[in-house]
This record gives sequence, C-alpha cells and structure tokens, in this order.
Amino acid sequence: MRKGLVAAGLAALLMTNAASAQTLNVATAGDQNMVDYIKDYLGPLFEKSHPGVKVVAVGTGPGDGGSQKIFEKLDAQKKAGAASDFDVVVIHQKAAGEMVKSQLLRKYRDALPTGKLVTRETADNALGTEVTGYVMPMFHSQTALAYNPDLVKTAPGSYAELRDWVKNNRKQFGYNGIKGGMSGVAFVTGWVSAFGGDAAKLEKGPYDAATKAKWEKALADLKEFNQNVVITPGNAGTLDMLNRGEIAMGPVWVDMFYTWKAEGKLPPNTRLKLISPGMPGQPMYYAVPATTKQDKLAAEFVALATSPEVQAEGIVKRFNWYPGIDAKNLEGKLDKAAWNQLFADITPDSLAANGKPFPIAPYFNDILESYEKKVAN
Repeated sequence: MRKGLVAAGLAALLMTNAASAQTLNVATAGDQNMVDYIKDYLGPLFEKSHPGVKVVAVGTGPGDGGSQKIFEKLDAQKKAGAASDFDVVVIHQKAAGEMVKSQLLRKYRDALPTGKLVTRETADNALGTEVTGYVMPMFHSQTALAYNPDLVKTAPGSYAELRDWVKNNRKQFGYNGIKGGMSGVAFVTGWVSAFGGDAAKLEKGPYDAATKAKWEKALADLKEFNQNVVITPGNAGTLDMLNRGEIAMGPVWVDMFYTWKAEGKLPPNTRLKLISPGMPGQPMYYAVPATTKQDKLAAEFVALATSPEVQAEGIVKRFNWYPGIDAKNLEGKLDKAAWNQLFADITPDSLAANGKPFPIAPYFNDILESYEKKVAN
C-alpha cells in the first residue's frame, strides 16, 4: 500500500510540474541559422533567467515565403477564433506590414524597456506600412561599398562622387545589376533615390504611378555609368572579384563582407564606405501575435533578445549583423576588437544617417522594371 501511495504521489507531482511548466513557442522565418540562434543561444539564455520555461524554436523557411507561412497560420487561427500556436514570431518587412493591416499582431513595443533604444525608421515603417509599436527589430542587414585601399586612395563619399570616380577609373567598379543578388538591387534603388527625385516618397509613399516618369534622367545616367563598370555574377561574385583584384570597389552586404574577411577570402585591408544620401538595408522583426495567451512572457523574451548585452554578443559577434537597436547603445558591451571591426568604417552615426530602407513595394517593382527597360537593354 505504501509503495502504491508513493507511486501515486510521484505521478501527481509530475503532473503538477507538467501543468506548471511553460513553453514559449518561437516561429522564425529565415535561414537555418535563425533557428539555431534561438535554439542554441537565445532560448537557453531566456530559460536560465526564467526557471520552468522551455523555449521551442521552429523555422518556417527562408525569404518572404517563410514569413508568408507565419502570416497564413496566424490568419487561419484568427478566423477560427483560436489562440495562436506561436508566442513570438520573427518576420520580414513585407509580411510585418500585412500582419499589422490584418490585425494579427499585438502592439507591444512601447512597453518594452528596450523599445526606446530603437531609432531607425524601419522600426516604424515597413515598406510603406505604418508598424510603430507592433515590431521590434532583431537586426539590420546593410549594404555598403567595399573597396581596396591599395587601389582606391580616397573612397567616394556619395553617389555623385562615385559617378565621377567611375568616369576616371573605368572597369574598376563592379556590381551585379539586378540579377543574382540583392546587393546590386540595393545599389540600383539607392541610385534612383539619390538622383530620381523625392527619396522620402519612395520610402514612405503614397504610391503614384506617374512618379517613374521622373526617373528618365537618372536611368539614362545609370546606363552611361554601366558602360564603365563590370557587371558581376552576384553577391559572392562581387566579393570574389574584389579578392582577386579584378575590381577595386563594389556594393556588398556588410555581414557577408566581414564573414569573407574573417575566412581570409578578402585582403585584410579591404574597407567599407556607406555613401550618402544612403544605401538600403533591411531588418528582421520580432513580433507578438495578437492572440497569444503568453503575451507577458513573449514581451520579456523580446526584451532580453534586444538588450544591449545580447545584441552585442548574439547579433554582432556571432553573425556580423548590425544591431536592431541603435548601435550607440552597444558601446562598452563589445570588446574593442569587435567594436572596431564592425564600426570603424561605418560609424553608428553614419549608419543612422545613411542606412536607408528599400522603397515601398510598388516603387520597388517600378524601379526593377524600369532598369530592365531603360538600363539593361
């Protein structure tokens, strides 16, 4: 009888523990490294500060398609009147705007202790959709010009200076057009923003189909510009040609640049320049579904994930991404070597001033279409 009572007591204890344990479900779009980051680093860190909580990470796939799967799941559950299976989601800009419009997200950022550390416009505007309060940037990817200082003594500081530099240094600049990688697309959209008229309208809207008629001169100049440059095979192709000395300068993704440099695939003195009036980058966002039953726990998870300490160690040191919060808040959180690596060429002030979003979707599509018609042909 006593053995039976002990067994019953243990069973009851296990049931109580199971009932009291909490699982925080995090769904992330993006590559496998996004899942691994939460599973191997961020999740255990949160569990340590929240005994009894288990963080479970699931990936929904790379690119906008991964974010679309999260949208479809949340939308279906809302229509069914069911609570969300996800407590935190990590999504791209396009899906974030759609989710806000569909009332699938909770407005939570203003209550976060880290919410006030965000300064970039992309925290409030996602490709033309107002998302203030609904999203918290996880990190920012950024494009910039990489150059070999042995071949480029004074790097251009603006698109206008670059245009003049290329005239005097034929075939020393390379980019991949709009095919084979987004670094070239970013360069082209940055060019149209610099020379095509109202850059703020391209970034925020409203959309006016007649606007593209004002890009004729900018696109004609870009076609002429292309006669003096090398069209590279893609993102990696630009870096590879820089490494071999076949070009002296080209637009790259900053995180790819530092990864290649760390792996010895670029000359160690290769540098970066973020030219004015700006080049595009893009964030990934943390968001909280509107129907999660664990909104408080979810907010605490995002607060930890966007704290200066975690942004320094997890985002900057592990991935060479720029932080989601203002980089100034990371001073003193990174060792000198890590800080100098990421911010020596592109300072936090330069990043805040010249790190721009991509144009809103209809203008973005118009730019690509116009490039094919006016520049590539």
